[in-house]
Amino acid sequence: MNAEAPSHRAPAGRPAKHVVALTATQRQDLRRLTRTGRSAARTLTHARILLQADTAAGGPGWHDAQIQTALGVSPSTIVRVRRRFVRGGLEAALHRRPPTRVRQRRLDGAQEAHLIALACGTPPDGHARWTLRLLADRFVLLEGSPPVSYETVRRTLKKPSSSHG
Repeated sequence: MNAEAPSHRAPAGRPAKHVVALTATQRQDLRRLTRTGRSAARTLTHARILLQADTAAGGPGWHDAQIQTALGVSPSTIVRVRRRFVRGGLEAALHRRPPTRVRQRRLDGAQEAHLIALACGTPPDGHARWTLRLLADRFVLLEGSPPVSYETVRRTLKKPSSSHG
């Protein structure tokens, strides 16, 4: 690509809000990471973005537009990686944040057991087999519980057998 002198400018000529300046150790770690190629594609892409955006001595200091063209990533990805590096460091820029949202279970263990027993039983008259919607409707009727979607039934029945007991 273009071997211009390092610049702290964003594509539209504005100064880059989040300037990436890697230490020699960080640069070496990122180069090793991209050479081996044994990480998630997203991690490798973020590492390449940081390497090209590096404005420290010895870094190319590419503009966002140059990085976008070379790596085929969106401008928002580049901005997000730069921001996460400046605010949280190398690990934050390379890896996804763990989910913070805790999902509440729709069914407790006893209800799951009842649903599995129902699915293993014979289907109602007029049906050759259980469908997910039929199971959901029959489960609500027998349990007297709030409505359960067929997707909840599918996820419950799809769980590995080791988690049912």
